[in-house]
Amino acid sequence: MALSTQAKQEIINQHQTHGTDTGSVEVQVAMLSKRIDQLSQHLQNNAHDFSSRQGLLKMIGQRKRLLSYLKNTKKNRYEQIVSKLGIRG
Repeated sequence: MALSTQAKQEIINQHQTHGTDTGSVEVQVAMLSKRIDQLSQHLQNNAHDFSSRQGLLKMIGQRKRLLSYLKNTKKNRYEQIVSKLGIRG
């Protein structure tokens, strides 16, 4: 279920704020969003996988906390990442 190294590198390249950035809030939110999408697809096919469902809920909560932090500190970066990923309406 984990992201491959190549997929992680693509996400980092798309969302990094500078050349050596691998852990900014934007990168973390993008990686969590990708993992959430993958896990959601898995749960559609495996409805009784309750441990994966619990992991999905934890990831959603983590992404929500990161977005809340970004919204309170850097409103313009928050709006950019939300529109780029299409995660909120």
